[in-house]
Amino acid sequence: MSNTAISTDKRRDLTEGSIAKTMLLFALPTLGSSALQSLNGSINAVWVGRSLGEEALAATANGNILMFILISFVFGFGMASTILIGQAMGRRDDAMVKKTVGTALGSIIPISILVSAVGWIFAPTLLDLLGTPPSAASLALTYLRMIFIAMPVTLTFTLIMMALRGTGDSTTPLWFILISVIIDLILTPTLILGLGPFPEWGIFGSAFATAVANTLALIGMVVTMYLRGSVLTLSMLELRFLRADREILKSMFSKGLPMGLQMIVISSAALTMLSLINREGVQTTAAYSATQQLWTYVQMPAMALSAAASAMVAQNIGANQWHRIAGITRWGLAFNLILTGTLIGVLTIFDQTILGFFLGSDSQAVPIGRHIQLMATWGFIFFGIAQVLFGTMRANGYVIWPLVVMAVSMYPVRLGFAFGLYPLLGEDALWLSFPAGMVATAVMGAGLYLHGGWRKGKILPAEEAAQRTEGYRAHTGTSASLRDIIPTTVWKRLPLRRITRLHRRLHKRLHRRHMIKKNKR
Repeated sequence: MSNTAISTDKRRDLTEGSIAKTMLLFALPTLGSSALQSLNGSINAVWVGRSLGEEALAATANGNILMFILISFVFGFGMASTILIGQAMGRRDDAMVKKTVGTALGSIIPISILVSAVGWIFAPTLLDLLGTPPSAASLALTYLRMIFIAMPVTLTFTLIMMALRGTGDSTTPLWFILISVIIDLILTPTLILGLGPFPEWGIFGSAFATAVANTLALIGMVVTMYLRGSVLTLSMLELRFLRADREILKSMFSKGLPMGLQMIVISSAALTMLSLINREGVQTTAAYSATQQLWTYVQMPAMALSAAASAMVAQNIGANQWHRIAGITRWGLAFNLILTGTLIGVLTIFDQTILGFFLGSDSQAVPIGRHIQLMATWGFIFFGIAQVLFGTMRANGYVIWPLVVMAVSMYPVRLGFAFGLYPLLGEDALWLSFPAGMVATAVMGAGLYLHGGWRKGKILPAEEAAQRTEGYRAHTGTSASLRDIIPTTVWKRLPLRRITRLHRRLHKRLHRRHMIKKNKR
């Protein structure tokens, strides 16, 4: 790689300087990316709801949740690759970065194609199991199948953006999400309504527009990365890295599977909740779908700060700068309280106007949406606390116990609350179950952060061993279920001679104490 190429690489060192400033400089572009994606989704929802009706809006709610649950495993691998890339960046190991991104792409692309095919085939069955309202079922099937067709491109786009953030570059994803949003905003009304020479495709046009926008943005982002000489790009000789490295893949699987399962837990609980909401009628489902648009904005700061905390902690662990970790977490929590709290306040004041954009100001679903928002949105303060803590712990491969916490919060707490109190509270039990689950997640997450074993790599007395360029070498015979109680980094064992000396010293001390007690008697 030429010197010019290196100078244009947008990677950022997250191990130096002011923690607060570094976190903001990283998190704000990520927050901007999330805001643009959410704005795009909201505008699309406005076009669908106002042009095609409440049934179409309910159809998108059902379709989006089903798509989310089917891509969760794949997304977990993307999160795991970001951790490995961040730690390799902290060690200044560019070869490991390339091997990791090659393994991730070479594995996730074929998996996403398989998931896409399975989703297309079983989409009608999934919608039936969900209890999709009959008036929205046909629209939901059309929308969902188009999303499945575009899934390989969507996942590849997401994976590369996550990998860029792992290198400390959160600006490049922002620009290409902006390009994607602009294209989508132009194509969506054009294809829904059939403006000019374009066909009138209705809800299919909404999904097709998003697929085209993501494809063009992905192509542009990859070209830009090669022009800049990004550390993530692969030369002709390095394309062999697309053949998955066994050790890297094992590490991705051990970290990515629990994170994917965590998303499965969240989305499956959401599916169960949506099935309960669907029973309340199309208007309630449409109101819930519109409220979800508001919740998308409220949780943006938490997700951006979680990503920032995870990337910063991963690089600092790779650089063996453990003294910065607690500060990163504290600033993440502080920024979450400020940003998420402000958003909740603004949306509470203007919720009627905002919900009117999606449903129409005279829709009977608007009062239902306002009630849902007032009952549940405050819980996202606690959601943000949990996400920052999980982002910190995840950066050192601590993923099993957060999965357990999420399972407990989603099922015994949230669904138990909704089912158990429904006879007493009616629909309010559904809406209050959301903050109940979020509070439980934050409390248990704080317990893990304070007392869990995620810091194990820090306290071992031996010298840290550099991880091999060929791949992430895990302890032989260690199962994935134990990944959260060993450090992500590998540590040299104490020499046998030193162990023998320590044993002798301990034996002498015990003998002296025994003799002293004997003489006193």
